Amino acid sequence: MQHMIKKTIKYGLIGSFLLIVLWIFGCDHPLFQNDLEAIKSRGELIVITRNNTTCYFEGPHGPTGFEYDLVKAFADHLGVEVHPLVIEDEADMIEALLNGKADIIAAGIPFGRQSARLLTLGPGYLEVQQQVVGRRGGIIPNDISDLSGTAIWMTSSSDRTETLKALTTDYGEVAWKTLSDYSSEELLQMVWNRSLPLTMVESHTLAMNRRYYPELVVHFTLGPPKKLTWAMNPQSRNLQREVSRWFARTDTHNLIQGLTEYYFSHLEDFDYVDLVRFRRRIHNRLPKYQPYFKEAAAKYGLDWQLVAAQAYQESHWNPRAKSFTGVRGIMMLTLETAKSMGLKNRLAAKEAIFAGTRYMAKLHRMVGEDVPEPDRTLMALAAYNIGFGHLQDARVLARRLEKPADSWHGVRSAFPLLQKKKYYRTVEHGYARGTEAVQYVDRIRTYHKVLIMAMLPQGLYGMGHQNIRPF
Repeated sequence: MQHMIKKTIKYGLIGSFLLIVLWIFGCDHPLFQNDLEAIKSRGELIVITRNNTTCYFEGPHGPTGFEYDLVKAFADHLGVEVHPLVIEDEADMIEALLNGKADIIAAGIPFGRQSARLLTLGPGYLEVQQQVVGRRGGIIPNDISDLSGTAIWMTSSSDRTETLKALTTDYGEVAWKTLSDYSSEELLQMVWNRSLPLTMVESHTLAMNRRYYPELVVHFTLGPPKKLTWAMNPQSRNLQREVSRWFARTDTHNLIQGLTEYYFSHLEDFDYVDLVRFRRRIHNRLPKYQPYFKEAAAKYGLDWQLVAAQAYQESHWNPRAKSFTGVRGIMMLTLETAKSMGLKNRLAAKEAIFAGTRYMAKLHRMVGEDVPEPDRTLMALAAYNIGFGHLQDARVLARRLEKPADSWHGVRSAFPLLQKKKYYRTVEHGYARGTEAVQYVDRIRTYHKVLIMAMLPQGLYGMGHQNIRPF
């Protein structure tokens, strides 16, 4: 009986102590918080990710990348900031997460079964496949059975390793080598420069990088398609529930569709011959005009590489270019636009570059500061091609369709409607070849990315991407 009394007094004292602490510090003290409340209390979501073009990098207007933009939207939903924690190796990611150093892994990689057992995975949001990649002029395997004596080089990945191990049952021993000190992007570059025969990467990673190395080819895919997911500590149950609820929302589905279109849609129309020619002209044609692009862009507050990419789309850097519609010169200006910009001779390369850059800057101002970057620049590019009035019409249609009219992906989806009578007769400026405007912007974005990579010092690519500034 005395023992029971002592226990009652003991637990009563503990309870009283906890009530006093609760009264002093309030319910928001970490002692009384669950995992989700702890994130909100410290005001930041710590996210493990990778530093590359598909995940996270420093763009001209701040941090960007498919994974970063997606996780930032979730952080905004929670009312906190995003704190990226860059870790490249999958095993190190998992260790850091389980040791409480981060809240989520959003690294753009599918997890193998063994890794998945240690984690709680969120809903899938982007389908990818493992692809075996080589170079034109190299070996040409049709399937895994053609790789006798040739190893697949890859970065450390539980999913890739399990996929290859499973193939040994049907095809015998499959040779592969893991390079843990390199990124997938670096291995693609090494295949491109013939340092390696083959590599294995996820399809979305190849899509983002193939523009830089157009000679790369996909020989075949391995394993079934898988969806990318975020990973969380199994103990973070409240965070898991909130992530699941957020992914189930309609506006999140729309966001993912928009981000997918923004980051990947302009990569679908791959033109090997065109990009090889473009890379060649970067070296044998651009140097003559590069000082003019730099000077004009500096004067009017634009990115010279973007202006150069736009000029290539317009004229292939040919100052005497002429179209059947009457536009002329390296920036392919109409006679009316040239006059409004004070340009007398559209075939004078330097003067035409300054006039075209000035006109682009004018359109950028007209789009307005209410449109964030890089969407503002992309809309200005579209207006350069199709006219500012038609851009405004596309934004009107986007609003009618309840799509974001201040974002490129919303307006991009509305542009093709300007070719449909049902829609163009309801807007001020009528019919326009909206699909061409979308293709125009898409190709400039591709040229811009390729030009950036071509201008970097040899070997820098894949070593952090801090200087990559693609739109």
